[in-house]
Amino acid sequence: MKIGTNRSKLILASNSPRRRHLLETAGIEFSVIPSDFDESSVSLASPEAHVKFLARAKAEDISARYPEIWIIAADTIVSIDNSILEKPASTAEARAMLKTLSARTHQVHTGYCICRKASRQQFTDCVTTDVTFKDLSDKEIEWYIASGEPFDKAGAYGIQGLGAFLVKRINGSYTNVVGLPVCEVLDYLFKAGIVELSGI
Repeated sequence: MKIGTNRSKLILASNSPRRRHLLETAGIEFSVIPSDFDESSVSLASPEAHVKFLARAKAEDISARYPEIWIIAADTIVSIDNSILEKPASTAEARAMLKTLSARTHQVHTGYCICRKASRQQFTDCVTTDVTFKDLSDKEIEWYIASGEPFDKAGAYGIQGLGAFLVKRINGSYTNVVGLPVCEVLDYLFKAGIVELSGI
């Protein structure tokens, strides 16, 4: 069953197949127009401030072009001991990240922004989930790296894919770890009257 949108349709300002799948699974109707905001132009701050800034910048980038439409944007990073782990640029970086995360608890932060420029409405927040890895053997790490999965994911793993075997437990939102805290996003969309339950 679909969730009906009020006032105007939604745009997801992200090319992430994971975020797209999460919204589709939740029954939301939307279009996809990725933001081309230059993330490298932003110096790293605290994890929460960093993802909130990037999510807001991406949302505002698309909202400037489509001011009458509601925009959803997000950014996800992994941190451990207050150090931010972005997407690995090489096999060596992926290996180092996975070794760092092995047998330890880290945090996944997703900042999200929902805005509509025409009505000057904007909401930005961050959700954090604790994720604990199993104790990884060198063989497991090398096998996972060889799969190719780590290279387009913050922290060098994807919980929704092969990387599920790395995770011993999580404390908090699972969808947040995938890339979008669906509960919190939908909660705002409902409260703001942007979407409503249809067929009731």
